[in-house]
Amino acid sequence: MAALPEAIEGPVELRFTVRGKPLTWVWQERKGGRGRVPNPDVLAVRVSGEARKEDLLALDAGIFFTEAHYDGYPAILVRLASIDVELLGELVRDAWRIQAPMALVRSWEGSPPSR
Repeated sequence: MAALPEAIEGPVELRFTVRGKPLTWVWQERKGGRGRVPNPDVLAVRVSGEARKEDLLALDAGIFFTEAHYDGYPAILVRLASIDVELLGELVRDAWRIQAPMALVRSWEGSPPSR
């Protein structure tokens, strides 16, 4: 995450933001009558939309899943023990690109700003 400009780790483990917008966070699993409990084995990652989410779900159900709480919300749940580090890095970089201001993305990617 340090390589992504202005990505900041929050006070909660694995929660990263860029300018206050979430990139990743620990999944809050529903556990019976106990409400939501952090599950550090699963990371929620921001995606570009429902189409990307569906593509990831179709790619590998052993890695990616969702729950009713995330219906209509652009995030995917990722089983950390099952995902390749390179693929996870790609997802996090994509989340950063989605959430970061366009000028910051262009600057990081070396593109000239549009006029």
